[in-house]
Amino acid sequence: MTRSLDIRLPLCVLMTMGFFLPATRADEAKAIRPPNVLLLVADDLGYAELGCVGNTQVRTPHIDQFAAKSLLCRQAYVAAPNCSPSRAGFLSGRFPTRFGYEFNPIGARNDDLGTGIPLQQKTLAEYLHDEGYTTGLVGKWHLGGAADFHPQRHGFDEFYGFLHEGHYFVPSPWQGTTTWLRRRGLPSGAGERYAINGQLIYSSHMGHDEPAYDANNPILRGGQPVQELDYLTDAITRESVSFIERYQRNPWFLYVSYNAVHSPLQAKNETLEQFADVEDIHRRIFLSMLADLDKSIGAILQTVKDTNQMDNTLILFFSDNGGPTRETTASNLPLRAGKGSMYEGGIRIPMILHWPGHTKAGSTTDNVVSSLDLYATMAELVGRPTPYPLDGVSWTQSLSAAPPERTLYWRQGKRAALRQGNWKIVTDRGYGSETDWELYDLGSDASEETDLSASPELGKRKEDLLRVWRSLNQEMAEPLF
Repeated sequence: MTRSLDIRLPLCVLMTMGFFLPATRADEAKAIRPPNVLLLVADDLGYAELGCVGNTQVRTPHIDQFAAKSLLCRQAYVAAPNCSPSRAGFLSGRFPTRFGYEFNPIGARNDDLGTGIPLQQKTLAEYLHDEGYTTGLVGKWHLGGAADFHPQRHGFDEFYGFLHEGHYFVPSPWQGTTTWLRRRGLPSGAGERYAINGQLIYSSHMGHDEPAYDANNPILRGGQPVQELDYLTDAITRESVSFIERYQRNPWFLYVSYNAVHSPLQAKNETLEQFADVEDIHRRIFLSMLADLDKSIGAILQTVKDTNQMDNTLILFFSDNGGPTRETTASNLPLRAGKGSMYEGGIRIPMILHWPGHTKAGSTTDNVVSSLDLYATMAELVGRPTPYPLDGVSWTQSLSAAPPERTLYWRQGKRAALRQGNWKIVTDRGYGSETDWELYDLGSDASEETDLSASPELGKRKEDLLRVWRSLNQEMAEPLF
């Protein structure tokens, strides 16, 4: 299996030592008040699609600069290989299968009365709200569209965004943008791509239509629909900047949930011109969307700096899952597969952590960390008991010089996986039989190219991992608490 991408070894990867700083007395004094929390989540961003991980084609200078001042986590995971259960995981601090939130609702299923993060799960927003934080969500929710699941019923004081899995970036007829849409079929003789005009391209390469993202899915301020005319990435940034400026004198938690670079692929024409050297329009639109996402994140980080809050704000950036390569061109190299898969390309994601007094500028780590760890870390800093045991591990442990061996669990339908130490078992076809499972040593084979499950020498290793997975799987069937 051969995979290639134009990747160079960046400076931030060379600076691998001393990524976690010891606390000084000044740091301890600042820590009397737990930090603000800025959670920046990209949507469907591939593992290889940042300059700070070595990609020379993308233009992500603001994220790269942020990485150069922070900790780049190279073995970071999410709780599911697609949007909704991944979000349920990091907002609850638990494996989503543990509370029955295993699948990814799309389209009209978002509005089903019983579809959403269960009310018994207390989100990180609820936890911090009860500690006196002002809490805000800007952007994508995707944890239930019915009234019971509205973000403001899950701990968010303010909400500006949409409830379903995706949204167009400008209102129809999409002026000022170039749009790439999937179609089930095209006119005879058109091939796989059909240009409607210079700013709209249909593609049949996936064999199905673009979902009706905007159907019954308005942009909301709180609970009221608004007409948003700005490009949605810019609008999310505008609202986020406003939140940070308004609450700068109070503890706050802001979850900035971009829908870029999720489909529909829709780029601003002015940004698209910056990538005129990229021949493939499909890829060019993606790169433009990513460039605007990067610019927006830069604006938010600059606001934190301009309001003198960098020294007391924990900032975390990551993608909610791996990139869907055929759909958007997102690359997960050198990892295998992508969004929807339990192979590394679906669940290992780019992650950058800035925690003043704890993380060292320009450092990297190969410690195994998870998006679940944010909740556990804040619970440790706040010091108030959580409503139930968490599956995350505080970064004071997972990023220490001698971290505990992590056990991470995944299940979604017939797909399942478990990582313990450097060893991983995974199946994409069912978990009823031992022969369904593959075994990989991620320490030497991050691309999961060599299945070791048939090795006689490693037979016991596989059996031990299966025993752990089955034990955890049984736990998932127990009552919620």
